[in-house]
Amino acid sequence: MKKRYQAIATLLALCLVGLQAARAGSPANDAPTATSARVTGVVKFEGIVPKAIHINMAADPSCARQHPNGAASEDIVADSSGGLENVFVFISDGLGDRAFDPPQKPAVIEQKGCMYEPHVVAMQAHQKLDVVNADSTTHNIHPLPNNNREWNKSQPPGLPIEETFPREEVAIPVKCNVHPWMRSYIAVFKHPYFAVTGKDGSFDLKDLPPGTYTLEAWHEKLGTAIQKVTIGPSETKTVQFVFKGRPGA
Repeated sequence: MKKRYQAIATLLALCLVGLQAARAGSPANDAPTATSARVTGVVKFEGIVPKAIHINMAADPSCARQHPNGAASEDIVADSSGGLENVFVFISDGLGDRAFDPPQKPAVIEQKGCMYEPHVVAMQAHQKLDVVNADSTTHNIHPLPNNNREWNKSQPPGLPIEETFPREEVAIPVKCNVHPWMRSYIAVFKHPYFAVTGKDGSFDLKDLPPGTYTLEAWHEKLGTAIQKVTIGPSETKTVQFVFKGRPGA
């Protein structure tokens, strides 16, 4: 009898170990490990940076008062060394059929000074998007997706808006029907391996499973650049994208 109980206990323990291993290997629960890889780099603009377009906000005095020296467009923003801001950098291929749970923390887009902050927003599919109106005037936020549901909402001061996008899409134009100069882009990904370049054009993709990937950089005016990268366990690769200025950019 004692041997039978021991055999049953051993069998149960093996089943539990197998269940835990299966859960640990589930793509939806992938977590950083000691062998996770990393891709860092910078996106550069080569050429003469176009002058920002002056924005006339006289149509809404409450907007104009917040910009006594005027406001400027954010289509192409680069620093003195050519570091290009507001570029989506992401893995577009190589993750296979892995699935990833959306983060609990929402993405945020704020309407402040009658401009969108940040100018571009990256988020994961099914992640919550909080839209904030920090101004004293009414806004109207209107994303224009191709692969998701279009929505168009008026937002008086202080009224919260929460939305989600269930499908991947790079990138969704956003406009305000009240203030036509307000423009933004939202990129939606089915995985967490994406970034938006900072003021110096830098980006950092952490905790990648080792493998071979297609890496893309997307800019609203300059288009898309693509590179292949292979990274091993615990390896960090550094890459550079270069966008060249062209007439009309």
